[in-house]
Amino acid sequence: MTKGMYHYIQKAWKKPDEETLRKRMTEWRKTGVFTRVEKPLRLDRARALGYQDKKGIVVIRVRIGRGGHKRSRPNKGRRSKRMHTRKTLKMNYKWIAEQRTQKKYKNLEVLNSYQIGKDGMNYFYEVILVDSNRPEIKSDKKMNWLAKGKNKKRALRGLTSSAIKSRGLRRHSRRKKKINIRRSMSK
Repeated sequence: MTKGMYHYIQKAWKKPDEETLRKRMTEWRKTGVFTRVEKPLRLDRARALGYQDKKGIVVIRVRIGRGGHKRSRPNKGRRSKRMHTRKTLKMNYKWIAEQRTQKKYKNLEVLNSYQIGKDGMNYFYEVILVDSNRPEIKSDKKMNWLAKGKNKKRALRGLTSSAIKSRGLRRHSRRKKKINIRRSMSK
């Protein structure tokens, strides 16, 4: 069977060239937290998540600092019972990247995102944003659902794919399906 271009791009990203990626990340560290990208770096992943090369669709590279998910321990003014810190942030880095991008670009909607690299200090993501007010998007049958009022600020409300996964909603539904399959098999 003949394999297409996207298959080979995906295969190349499974074992990326470490040296090239390291050079890119040192350049990315020098740029701002949000950087607009002309074309997505992982074209196969972007296309799978809904990216199209048309007006109204923008790709932003986001840099997120690693660590800091654990609440810091208070250093004074508490009794010993209140000095403990058990709470950690339940959000994954991808969802944080999508939320920060949504807050920065208020006129655009977050469609999806994917990781493009990480080093000792940062995670790097590319977030796909859509301008839902453009006529190109409103006339597109696959994208016009973003123009409806109920789909505004999806990342902030936890409705993107990574947010649903981080909230544990995907696992629960899968577990329900397995239970229903077992019940139907036992009958």
